[in-house]
Amino acid sequence: MRSSHPRSGRACSRAGCRQIATNTLTYIYSDSTAVLGPLATFAEPHAYDLCTEHSARMTVPKGWTVMRQDLTEAASGPSEDDLMAIADAVREVGATPSPAVAENHVTQEIGRRGHLRALPSN
Repeated sequence: MRSSHPRSGRACSRAGCRQIATNTLTYIYSDSTAVLGPLATFAEPHAYDLCTEHSARMTVPKGWTVMRQDLTEAASGPSEDDLMAIADAVREVGATPSPAVAENHVTQEIGRRGHLRALPSN
């Protein structure tokens, strides 16, 4: 059984391979697509952790598409432009009070499931 701890050095999923996994392979069956990206933080039951050698030699069925995420881009994290876009969106939402808050009245719930609430549209 593979470890789910991110620093444990998970092994390659290929049978007989003892190399440390560097990438994670997932399949989107409905789109006939295989996605190969950086090693996932935790082992997922429907994903395959692959070493560098098996990642490079990976093949897919005829007619399938392979999406390879640039590993250097993923390791560097979001760009400054990405972070500024997120900050601007948060500021915009925070600066615009919702109609319920602006009218200063209590909104009545019409349903609830766990931590989610259904509110009537105004």
